Amino acid sequence: MASSPKRPNRSESWKGGRYDAVVVGSGPNGLAAAIELARSGARVLVVEGADTVGGGMRTRELTVPGFAHDLCSAVHPMGMASPFLTSLPLADYGLEWIHAGVPMAHPLEGGRAAVMARSVEETADALGASDGLAYRRIFSPLVRDGWKLMADLLGPLKVPRHPFAMTRFGLMGMRSGKGFARGLFEGEAARALLAGNAAHSIQPLEKPFTAAIGIMLMVTGHLVGWPVARGGSQAIADAMAGYLVEGLGGEIVCLGRWVESLDELPMATVYLFDTSPRALVRIAGERLTESYRNAVGRYRHGPGVFKVDWALDGPIPWENEACRQACTVHVGGTLEEIAISERDCWEGRHAEKPFVLAVQPSVFDPTRAPEGKHTGWGYCHVPAGSTENRTEAIERQIERFAPGFRDRILARHTMHCADFEAYNPNYVGGDIICGVQDWRQMFTRPVVQANPYLTPNHSIFLCSSATPPGGGVHGMCGFWAARAALRELGGKPR
Repeated sequence: MASSPKRPNRSESWKGGRYDAVVVGSGPNGLAAAIELARSGARVLVVEGADTVGGGMRTRELTVPGFAHDLCSAVHPMGMASPFLTSLPLADYGLEWIHAGVPMAHPLEGGRAAVMARSVEETADALGASDGLAYRRIFSPLVRDGWKLMADLLGPLKVPRHPFAMTRFGLMGMRSGKGFARGLFEGEAARALLAGNAAHSIQPLEKPFTAAIGIMLMVTGHLVGWPVARGGSQAIADAMAGYLVEGLGGEIVCLGRWVESLDELPMATVYLFDTSPRALVRIAGERLTESYRNAVGRYRHGPGVFKVDWALDGPIPWENEACRQACTVHVGGTLEEIAISERDCWEGRHAEKPFVLAVQPSVFDPTRAPEGKHTGWGYCHVPAGSTENRTEAIERQIERFAPGFRDRILARHTMHCADFEAYNPNYVGGDIICGVQDWRQMFTRPVVQANPYLTPNHSIFLCSSATPPGGGVHGMCGFWAARAALRELGGKPR
């Protein structure tokens, strides 16, 4: 079974301390910021409001004892593609990545499926002559330049180090996911494959730059796969916390309550917030300028999610064998169906046939459930703040491509938008990526300025996914914020 999450010492001795840096929040970006600062010699304290570290990287027995479920993030392509996370000795602190037979599958009517295999060639071969040729033409050079793209895309807006690779990506990525899929492919399978990935943008697929999200996820799948962490996503948080504390001498305290004011924190030269912009303003208050507070007030959050976790009496009985070999299954049917679903939630409606992102980690990681049993989860996008129960709609979509699925359900656990925000205040209205990531906020999050991590108070920084490069378990927002904070420390702690 999954190991118990780390519960750092809750002694009050930290209150009287003096630190180079205090980081509020222990999600992937808060821990990344703390690690980067500590690697540079700073004395660092992480203050977490919950009882355990992790943010979106937590694993719990949500349904019945013995079944370990990831509360939020579960599959981590960006974890293995992150230039920062891959530089850390996380394996020494218990992190083990597990890969499925194929990174992702997308079931279609009639028992068919579109499959994103690890190799571009294998994926293309299954798409037919015309679409296979188009797939190779687009993705072979992008995957060849994959690490160059990660270096330039996973950071703030700047002159790219690899302009040719970025130009190739940008010319395609600026298009809408729907337009790009229709223009590139002729067949239903290839179009659906790209649409499901583009839907991770949580925007209507008619919007520009939604193709970029889909293309990037597909490149990452071919480059490093879409792995899960053995035992659950908590293992990533525990490994990062272990390296920070045991390897670098950092400190972590879990309060069991949310920080409400800077006055609650010990003295430090710089403060970094792995929080939503709204929470940053609430906590820092008048230590930030009125103009900055007003600008943050205009920051836009997007649709939320509804999620259901299942304890299962057996694996999900997908009709298509490839779906049984994938840890991630995009359940949404055709490009047109997915586009309708994503447009509905953006415009305040609950889709009749929602696009469902389904994950079945126990098929490949037996530590998640008792022998012979399984865990699974599925979520769909919903209007911001929705409290409507979407269990029936989600299960109907899965049953559509996996007849008999409902018969294997032993127990359920559900979370709507308000539940997600109560669990983590960064998820405003159920927005799990901490802000709309469209062309207007892609690189200008949370406000338009040269350094997106720095506030007008040069001792206060934002390091959450409300800064570039945005959502995902990659730690790069925290890394870049730490680099900005180190400049305020004169390049080294004072």
